[in-house]
Amino acid sequence: MQSFELDKTDVSKLKQAIGGDNELLKATLAEYHASEIAILFESISKEDRQRIINLLDVETASEVIAEMHEESHPEELLLQLHPEKRIEIVEELDYDDATDIISQLEEHEQKEILEDLSEHDASSIRTLLSYDEETAGGLMNTQVIRINLNLTKKDAIDEIIRQSEEMEEFYTVNVVDDENTFKGVVSLKDIIKAKGNAKITEMVNADAVYVKAETDQEEVARLISQYNLTSIPVVDDHMKLLGRVTFDDVIDVLEDENTEDILKISGVSEDEELSGNWIEAVKSRLPWLIINLGTAFLASAVIRHFDPTIDLIPLLSAYMTIIAGMGGNAATQALAVTVRRISLYDLTDNQAYRAVLKEFTVGLINGAVNGLIVLVFAYFFDHSLMLGVVIFLAMTGNMIIAGITGSGIPLILKRIGIDPAIASSIIITTFTDVFGFLLLLGLASKLLL
Repeated sequence: MQSFELDKTDVSKLKQAIGGDNELLKATLAEYHASEIAILFESISKEDRQRIINLLDVETASEVIAEMHEESHPEELLLQLHPEKRIEIVEELDYDDATDIISQLEEHEQKEILEDLSEHDASSIRTLLSYDEETAGGLMNTQVIRINLNLTKKDAIDEIIRQSEEMEEFYTVNVVDDENTFKGVVSLKDIIKAKGNAKITEMVNADAVYVKAETDQEEVARLISQYNLTSIPVVDDHMKLLGRVTFDDVIDVLEDENTEDILKISGVSEDEELSGNWIEAVKSRLPWLIINLGTAFLASAVIRHFDPTIDLIPLLSAYMTIIAGMGGNAATQALAVTVRRISLYDLTDNQAYRAVLKEFTVGLINGAVNGLIVLVFAYFFDHSLMLGVVIFLAMTGNMIIAGITGSGIPLILKRIGIDPAIASSIIITTFTDVFGFLLLLGLASKLLL
C-alpha cells in the first residue's frame, strides 16, 4: 500500500461529492481512510469540513480530527460541532489526542467542552493539560495496562483482558505494587509462556526504561529510538505510574522538532504556519532580516575600508562574491550537521572538541581544493599567478573559519542555554562575509600592491 498524497483528482472528486447530496458524499468518503480524509480537509472550506464530520460515524470522525494537522485547526472544527456530537467525538479520542486538540482553545472554550464530559474523562484531560505540552507528561496517554506484581499468571491475564476492553491497543504491560509504584514491565509473551502457578514478580523486568513527567519530549524520543521501544512508561517524582508515551506520538515529535530546527536555521520563526498568509510570513521573517541587515553592514564596512585596493585592482570585486558565497555554503553545511548532532546526542566536552576539529579539517581540505581551482582559473584567464595565490589563501582561510564557526557557534550557544538553531545562521554568515572580505582584500593589499 502506497502512502497517500494530496492529488488534484481526489480533491476534485471530493468537491464534486460535496456539491451533491449526503448519500453521494458518504459513498465518496467511504473510499478513503480517516488519515486521507484529514489530508483532503486541507483543500476544502471550514463549512464543508463541518458537514463531513457530522456525516461520519463517531469512530471515523474522531480519527479524522486526531489526524488533522495542527495548522488545519481541528480545535476550531471541534468547537463548531453540536455539543452532543462533540462529546461523542472527544470521548472516542485517546486522552492524549483530546488534550492536544483542546489545549489549543481559549480557557473559556476548554471549560465549555470539559463541563460536558463525564467526570472521569474531564479529570483525565485536565490532568494532562496541567503538563507542559513539550514534556513526557504533555505527550502521554493515561490509559495504560497495569497489573499488580503479586498476581498469578491466570489472574494477570484476566486483569489484562479486563483493562484492554477500554483500550484500542497496547504494547507493554506495566507492573505496579499496591501503592501504584512502578516496578517494571513484563511482556505478554513471558506471561503466556510462564507456568500456571507463576507470579508476575518472577517475570518482571525491573530495569525497564522509564521517564519522568517533566522529561523533555526530545529526550523521550531519543530513549524510544535508542532502546527500540513501542512505548515508554511515565512516572512522577515518587515513581507512581502516570501513563505511557507511544512510538506514534514520538514520530510526530521528531517531525515537529526537525521542522522547527529547519525553520530556525533559515531565520523563520517556528510560529509561522506553513499554510499561513503573507501577513503572518512578513511578521515572522522581517525581524530576522532586519538583524541580518545590521550584520551585513559589518561586511560592507570592511569593503569600504579597502576601497583604494579595489580601485587599483578591480578584478578583486569579481572574486569577493565567490569567497563569501563559498564560505557561507560551507558554514551552513557545518551548521546543519552540528545542530543535528546536538539534537541527537548530549555531547561531552571531548566530543564537542572533536566535532569542531573535524569541521576544521574538512574546511581546510575543501578550501584548499576549491582555492586551487580558482587559482588555476585566475592564472589562465586573468594572467596573474599572485592574484591566484591571494584567492587560494583567502578561500582556504575562509573555509576553515566557516567550519570552525559553523560547528563552534551552535555548541557555544547550546552551552550557554540558547537554542543553537535560532541565531547560529546569522552569526556564521557575518563571520564568513567579514573574514572572507578581510582575508581577500587584506592579502591583496599586502601581496599585490
